[in-house]
Amino acid sequence: MFTTFQEVESFFDTRKSLGIRPGLDRIQRLLGLLGDPQKEIQAIHVAGTNGKGSTVQYIKNALQANGYQVGVFISPSITGLTGHIYLNDTEIGNEEFLQLCNEIYPYIKQLDNENLAPTEFEIITALGFLYFSLNGDIALIEAGMGGRADTTNCFQPIISIITNIAKDHTRFLGETIAEIAYQKAGIIKRNAPVITGELDREAESVIELEAEKRKTGVYKLDEDFFYRREKHQQFIWKGNHVQIETRLNMVGEHQAKNASIALMALELLSDKGYSISFSKAGDAIAATRLAGRFELVSNEPIIILDGAHNPDGMAAFLSTVEENFPHTYKHILFAAFKDKDLELMLEQIENKFASITFTSFPHPRAAQTEQLFSSSSDVNKRIHDNWIEAVDEIIKKESGYYFITGSLNFIFLVRTYILAIK
Repeated sequence: MFTTFQEVESFFDTRKSLGIRPGLDRIQRLLGLLGDPQKEIQAIHVAGTNGKGSTVQYIKNALQANGYQVGVFISPSITGLTGHIYLNDTEIGNEEFLQLCNEIYPYIKQLDNENLAPTEFEIITALGFLYFSLNGDIALIEAGMGGRADTTNCFQPIISIITNIAKDHTRFLGETIAEIAYQKAGIIKRNAPVITGELDREAESVIELEAEKRKTGVYKLDEDFFYRREKHQQFIWKGNHVQIETRLNMVGEHQAKNASIALMALELLSDKGYSISFSKAGDAIAATRLAGRFELVSNEPIIILDGAHNPDGMAAFLSTVEENFPHTYKHILFAAFKDKDLELMLEQIENKFASITFTSFPHPRAAQTEQLFSSSSDVNKRIHDNWIEAVDEIIKKESGYYFITGSLNFIFLVRTYILAIK
């Protein structure tokens, strides 16, 4: 049993050695020993290659504005163990996390003895469901990776959401869009409508087939609900029987798509009996911001952070840069995980910036600076092994436009550092 949070952290460090182990046997067994807390909650399941975090944030803020207590489970965490589990805007406290760990620990040891040792993420997921069974009116559960074999795919949602589908985590999810879509489609359940963002036809066919198999409806962007962007971030949305006009603080076409998906979820919740004022929801969505998503953290010089951690995210980032800074002399600092499609991501950013600086950061999956530098063909590429010194050089500039992007883990290291000194 645990008496201090440091003991809890040490315990979870030992579970890291189990790595990523897709499959639901261990999490379902663990939840069963806990009395199946996942059956006690009303929850929305959100999967997708990109856009999950923003979509969840839009829904959360809109529900909060309507008086609901909203649990949120996210991955990855940017603040350690407790950063996976939130109630409204507050992450679970160390003491409450410790207490839940003591409740779950005997069952972890039991499974260890049965050769069903639960992984770090499986334990955190179980803790999340246990917490939400005791707190909140509704929960938003963000899938960790994929969907069908993802640890979070252990409950009956009231709505499922698939934001988009692109190539990422191919070692686990498959090499083709159809294979990846099959994994994402695993979150679709009977009696739970599924909302989809922009999908290519190959992915859409897979989703439709799964929904038909599960005998549930599909609500598609640009077919069942629509949006229009206008000047000055004005945003008009139309669903089945709701139309609202608001504005978005979060910039980029992809954020308009995420907000549209969120509003469709709110309309379906309204249909299910939830009390939703779409005026309040629109205001909450207008005010929504999310750390590390095209986030302005400095005005002199202009510094923008964006977690473009895969090719699809990079494409959205570059589109937003071009839309908002089309004729500026701009620079980029980049660091990423080595297991991403680095070749394509580097090709995407080549010759689009006045300079590209490659760096790395402390993480076992981080690509080394030399690997990035040698893989790039940009004529204005640079290298800086120390990311803090690279950021310091940017901060000391009196003017200019600087974009820092790549792995979300890297972005949040940079964000914490900049906000502490700015």
